[in-house]
Amino acid sequence: DEAHSFDLPPNMVEQEFNQIWQQLQAEMDAGRTADEDKDKSEDELKEEYRKIAERRVRLGLVLAEIGRVADVRISEQEVNQALVREARQYPGQEQQVVEFFRNNPGAMAQLRAPIYEDKVVDHILEVAEITEETVSREDLFKEDDE
Repeated sequence: DEAHSFDLPPNMVEQEFNQIWQQLQAEMDAGRTADEDKDKSEDELKEEYRKIAERRVRLGLVLAEIGRVADVRISEQEVNQALVREARQYPGQEQQVVEFFRNNPGAMAQLRAPIYEDKVVDHILEVAEITEETVSREDLFKEDDE
């Protein structure tokens, strides 16, 4: 992370952290706390999950910039297909689901985001020059800073 560091918009980090934290709280309330989190204090958990939020925001911004430079676009057909897939998860309520997304720009943005990210990753894979390298198990698991 240090090698690819840049200032992040604090509001984006806070919004991402809040979303992660709410999800974590719901999991904990349901008795599904991850084993590695059980013995940590709330402050330790918040610090750890804030770092995760920062990484997610950083990755999202990098992907957005790559997509912008590569002129990656999402078609209405792709959005409509995703909307139909989402609506099918709620049998009998498909029309309400479609209306909810059409009337809520934030929800629609959350539907569009993974489509865009997938297309950007596909673009990266298309243009990447991949070379194979044989490494030992020790080298593979060695820390980057060694």
